[in-house]
Amino acid sequence: MMYLSQASLLFLNVCIFICGEAVQGICVHHSTDSLTGNNVEDNASLKDESQTVYKEVCQESRDAKTRAPREEKHFMCRNLQNSIVSYTRSTKKLLRDIMGEQQASLDYLSSQVNELMNRILLLTTEVFRKQLAPFPSRPVQSHGLDCTDIKDSIGSVTKTPSGLYVIFPEGSSYPFEVICDMDFRGGGWTVLQKRIGGTVDFQRPWCDYLDGFGDLLGEFWLGLKKIFYIVNQKDSSFMLHVALESEDDTLAYASYDNFWLEDEMRFFKIHLGRYSGNAGDAFRGFGEDDNQDAMPFSTSDVVNDGCRPACLLNSQSVKSCSHLHSNTGWWFNRCGLANLNGVHHNRGKLHAAGVQWGTWTKNNSAVKIKSVSMKIRRTYNPYFK
Repeated sequence: MMYLSQASLLFLNVCIFICGEAVQGICVHHSTDSLTGNNVEDNASLKDESQTVYKEVCQESRDAKTRAPREEKHFMCRNLQNSIVSYTRSTKKLLRDIMGEQQASLDYLSSQVNELMNRILLLTTEVFRKQLAPFPSRPVQSHGLDCTDIKDSIGSVTKTPSGLYVIFPEGSSYPFEVICDMDFRGGGWTVLQKRIGGTVDFQRPWCDYLDGFGDLLGEFWLGLKKIFYIVNQKDSSFMLHVALESEDDTLAYASYDNFWLEDEMRFFKIHLGRYSGNAGDAFRGFGEDDNQDAMPFSTSDVVNDGCRPACLLNSQSVKSCSHLHSNTGWWFNRCGLANLNGVHHNRGKLHAAGVQWGTWTKNNSAVKIKSVSMKIRRTYNPYFK
C-alpha cells in the first residue's frame, strides 16, 4: 500500500505540473480513489482509467488555454484596427487643415504679386506717357471720320493739338479712340502702329491683331478692323508713312500713296501705291519672291503666307513665316523683307527675326531698328474740293 501511495502522489504532482491548478481537484480525486484499491489488479485498472481521464481533462485545459490567447489576439486586433481608422481620420483632417492654410497663404501671395505687377504696369505706362509729351493724357472729345477730317474741320478755327481723339469712320458700327499726330508734315495723321522699346508683347493670335492691343499712348497696334474702316471710306484715299529709327539714332522713312485693305473675308489683303523715301521699298523687296504687296495678313494661328507645305529660305525649310518671326502678325509672303511687328532685339535667329525693314542697310547689313511707327493721312478730302 505504501508503494501505491507513493506512486499515486508522484502521478498527482505530474498532473498538477502539466494541467495546472485548474484540474488539481480532479487529479486529487482520482489519486484518492487509487489509494483505496483492494489489490494490484484493481490498482492497475484504476491507474489506466485515471490516465485516460487525466489525458482528456488535460487536453481540454490546453484547448481552453489556446482559445483564450486567440480571443485576446482578436480583441487586440479589433482595438488596433479601430485605432488605425481613428488615426487615419485624424491625420486626413490634419492634412486638410494644413493644405487649407497653405492654399490661403498662396492665394494671399498671388494677390500680392498681381497687385505688384499692376503697379509696375501702371508705372511703365506713366513713363511712356511722359516720353510722348506734349501729347495730352486725356482724350480730346472731338469726333470726326479720321484725324485728317478732324484737322480740316477744326484746324481753321484753332490750332489742333496732337493726342487722343475719338473718330467714327464711315462703315464702322462704333466710334473708337486713336492717336492723331497734328504736327508732322502739316498734321492730320492717324497713327496705326507704334513701337518704342518692346514693352508690349506683339506675339499675338489673330483675334488680337483683329481688334488691336497695347496702349495708345505707348506701344500699340490699332487693329485690322479699325484700319479697314478708316482707309475704305467713300471718296477718299490714304497715304501710308513708315518712320524708322535705328539703334544708333539714325532716321529713315518709306511712304506709299493709295494705301488700303480688303475686307476680313479676304484676310485684310494689303494694297500699296507708289513708293517714296530713303529706307527702301521693303514691302516689295528686291524681286517678285520678296513682294508683300497684295498679300493677306497672317498670324501664328491664321496662316496666309504662301508657305504651304513649306518655304525654302536661306536653304532652310520654313513652314510658317509667323513662327519664324516669333509668332507675330504681318502681311508675309514667303516670308518677305518687312515686318514692323517683329520682336525687339531677338538675337540668335535668322535674319527675319526682330523688327525688320530689309531694304534699309548699312555696310551691306540690315540696320537694327529701335523704334518704328506707321501712320496714315487722307490724300483727297471730299469736303474740300
